[in-house]
Amino acid sequence: MLRKPLLLFILLFPVLFIYAGNPQPADNFRTIENKAFAEGEKLVFDVKYGFVTAGIGTMEIPSSKKISGRDAFYVLFTVNTMSSFDWMYKVRDRYETYIDKQAIFPWRFEQHIREGGYSRDFSAFFDQRKGKAITSEGMHPIPKNVNDILSAFYLVRTMDFSKMKVGTKVNLQNFFKDTVYDLDVVYHGRETVDVPAGKFDCCVIEPLVKEGGLFKSEGSIMIYVTNDEAKMPVRVKTKVVIGSIDADLTSYSGVAGKLTAKK
Repeated sequence: MLRKPLLLFILLFPVLFIYAGNPQPADNFRTIENKAFAEGEKLVFDVKYGFVTAGIGTMEIPSSKKISGRDAFYVLFTVNTMSSFDWMYKVRDRYETYIDKQAIFPWRFEQHIREGGYSRDFSAFFDQRKGKAITSEGMHPIPKNVNDILSAFYLVRTMDFSKMKVGTKVNLQNFFKDTVYDLDVVYHGRETVDVPAGKFDCCVIEPLVKEGGLFKSEGSIMIYVTNDEAKMPVRVKTKVVIGSIDADLTSYSGVAGKLTAKK
């Protein structure tokens, strides 16, 4: 007997193929101005556990693609532990999303987690026209402009923090597994950050992630993005049950926005 996810994929494959390749009728989607990122951007981070460099994280936009009749950025985020750290806790995580270039919401999302003895594979196709998410585990209703956790971060990069007061909270909605979660992003002000890639004036934001985050363990996350047009992430500080995991930017290329925050 076929397993449910495989049977669902077989039944839905013709629909997904039509969406991916054929033009659709005119849409009334939102238009969000984006000067921050574009195809070709690549950001590389050292991932540290305490004082030890445990792995490498890469966030990039290697290409664009027509999906559901719309132009979309293909975004890839990977985290891999160093071979010298694998014996302690091996990580091979991979996230992918296709973000609509005009509306800055996702059409497709994939998560492939390999952390120690834990593994998980999840995928979702977001029918943003009909308000449905077709996942590897079923079909679920979604609100307008819903995000996955990765596309939500790129949407945040288009926001203007200069007009926000400290403590301002922006509400987004994040779909994961079979549920839509509130994803509040709190603005904590500005701070100067010194990382291997340089010294930057940064805006500090905190995503209050309830589920589907980029880290499996529960905890708090602080993200430092450049205080300029690019809003490039330069540091991520994560407190988890076992301590803290920090990611510092080591190199960057293909950044579309003007990097005026570098000192």
